[in-house]
Amino acid sequence: MLGSIATRWKRLVLIAAAAMLAFAMAGAASTANAATVKTKARTAKPTIVFVHGAFADSSGWNAEIAKLRSLGYPVIAAPNPLRGLTGDADYVRSILQTLSGPIVLVGHSYGGAVITNAARGVANVKALVYVGAFVPDKDETVGNVLDPQKYPGSLIGPDTTIGRPFPNPAAPNGVNVDVYIKPESFRSVFAGDVAAGTAALMAATQRPLAFSANNDPSGEPAWKTLPSWDLITLADHAIPPAGQRFMAERAHAHIRTVDSSHAVMVSHPGAVVGIVLDAVSHVS
Repeated sequence: MLGSIATRWKRLVLIAAAAMLAFAMAGAASTANAATVKTKARTAKPTIVFVHGAFADSSGWNAEIAKLRSLGYPVIAAPNPLRGLTGDADYVRSILQTLSGPIVLVGHSYGGAVITNAARGVANVKALVYVGAFVPDKDETVGNVLDPQKYPGSLIGPDTTIGRPFPNPAAPNGVNVDVYIKPESFRSVFAGDVAAGTAALMAATQRPLAFSANNDPSGEPAWKTLPSWDLITLADHAIPPAGQRFMAERAHAHIRTVDSSHAVMVSHPGAVVGIVLDAVSHVS
């Protein structure tokens, strides 16, 4: 009888020990899985989101997209409506809000004003990269951020642009105007270091900026709370380089320069990729 009890007791001890071992192993596996998830979260590559400016479209970023994708980065080229700064920023922000993980937001020209506002309130935007861009402060507009007397050199004006009216119930008299660069002026204004044939195609496919967008005031700028980078285009005939530097220094941006026309994303994609990767290295 005593022997039978002892045998049953040994069996119970062995069963309990086996259960404890299994529980410990499961806990270790769970801890390891959690650690793996955390490691992956820390090492996940940020999504690079490009925002084009006026007189351009998302295809201008093709070379940058191809290079960054080859390096394993997820990339989106957000379509910029070019209808008005507030609405354009709201639209780009709606895209950002669908993305998980860190984001590096890149804006060219008028797209710089858009990212300045679109990043506001999106916690996973970790850096702003300006490329030959406007970098407005609160209440400034694209039309008044740079005094042409203090920062001369822009060739954008009545002699180089054409306006095409379009219906807009929100505009005065129900009509707004789309502004294009004249085809014969496009290369000198926008793409001086781009091959003539390529510049002609860019002129034919350019997307216009609604005239009213020039007067739409910027909100609280995201560059006041986010680290920023700025690639200044030294041969720019659209946004004067000295004006670009003024805005970049005011935003305390990490500044690089390139001897490029305004179409830097087409003529010097390596410089654009370089500054984007610099931003990534500082925020990853």
